[in-house]
Amino acid sequence: MKKLISFLAAALMVAACSSDREHILKVYNWSDYIDESLIGEFEQWYEEQTGEPVKIVYQVFDINETMLSKIEKGKEDYDVVCPSDYIIERMLRSGLLLPLDRNFGEIPDYIEGSLSPYIVDCLKELKTGDKDASDYAVGYMWGTTGFLYNTKYVDPEDLRTWDVLRNNKYAGKIFMKDSARDIYSQIIIYLKRDELAAGTVTLDELLATPSQENVDLVEQYLLQTKEQVAGYEADFGKDQMTQERGWISLNWSGDACWAIDEAKTVGVDLDYIVPDEGATVWFDGWVIPKYAKNIKAANYFINFMCKPENAIRNAEEIGYVSACGAPEVLEYFRDSTYDPINLTYFFGAEADSVRINPVMYPEQSVIERCGLEHDWGDDSEMLISMWSRVKGNNAGVMTYIIIAAVLAALILGIVISRRNKKNRHGKYSKKRR
Repeated sequence: MKKLISFLAAALMVAACSSDREHILKVYNWSDYIDESLIGEFEQWYEEQTGEPVKIVYQVFDINETMLSKIEKGKEDYDVVCPSDYIIERMLRSGLLLPLDRNFGEIPDYIEGSLSPYIVDCLKELKTGDKDASDYAVGYMWGTTGFLYNTKYVDPEDLRTWDVLRNNKYAGKIFMKDSARDIYSQIIIYLKRDELAAGTVTLDELLATPSQENVDLVEQYLLQTKEQVAGYEADFGKDQMTQERGWISLNWSGDACWAIDEAKTVGVDLDYIVPDEGATVWFDGWVIPKYAKNIKAANYFINFMCKPENAIRNAEEIGYVSACGAPEVLEYFRDSTYDPINLTYFFGAEADSVRINPVMYPEQSVIERCGLEHDWGDDSEMLISMWSRVKGNNAGVMTYIIIAAVLAALILGIVISRRNKKNRHGKYSKKRR
């Protein structure tokens, strides 16, 4: 009801102020992916800094492609949106992004001062011609892909390889994300492990250059996991893990953090690992679409979100890890209960031995074997078709029984999680794909 009221209010505001668009900022973001109190604070901050009033019209989406289709049609004039890495690359290649304007006058450039150098490097890997995404996007949240697992039932040694998906010890106890791109990427890394080790192919080449041969190899492998995989899920896998209905979940690190904390409250011990063969790193970022109307306020909004204190608030509220690599962020998330790890890649030279949650911030040795997913353009149809066939062949009776049970559990879970709105690692997950 709260969201409906907010949406209606935003719609009325746009209708009333259509002739005054310069004082409206339209933001399009993932559901439950911001500390909403920052919206009003930005409006006040912007007027204080510029002397100009602004009101935010805030709308949400759940799937990258839903957001993209609206912008591609040119009928929506969103000023700021928050796509994932491969969609940023697609938008850049399609000429749908405006370059960032970092001229903020007397206001500090918080983007320059806080964005992690690792995230900047990731942005530079998203290219078209002589352009790269670092001039068009700013990282917001990021993470890895790996296995969330129950320490009581699963030997972590088994999880050093993605091939645990075919291990009969865990038949019917494995959940995987209903996310074609994420699943494909991890499996092709496993299948091409020897070539990667020998250096005959690089991780970037493997993930950025699609082929029907590789798609077929992944499909053949996934069909061999039929007896082990209990189901493909968009959001209920972590709940199945906390209730011990599942023992292994191919998942994102942000969801893993939430599940690990949630499981502790009911006496279940979960952990997270990235297999030795390698994996993918993902991130979402703020961009300004081609059809934006309030470009000045859009740039100021992105800069405001990069203030270290705001980055911390957003990370705490939603449960994912901020792309901000400022010293304040490192200091805030230090935790003496963990062993020291090397995070120089993310926070700089002084972070060579810091105690911090390694699920949130993987050690440098983990990151060195990870790569980015890329836009496949028209070849994406190969991936979509493969995924449809795999799921169609893999939907057994057990899957439907679990889904029915999950629907009932989710109703109760949503009520409980809403009551406990703020926990250490946030409350919601996001459907990246």
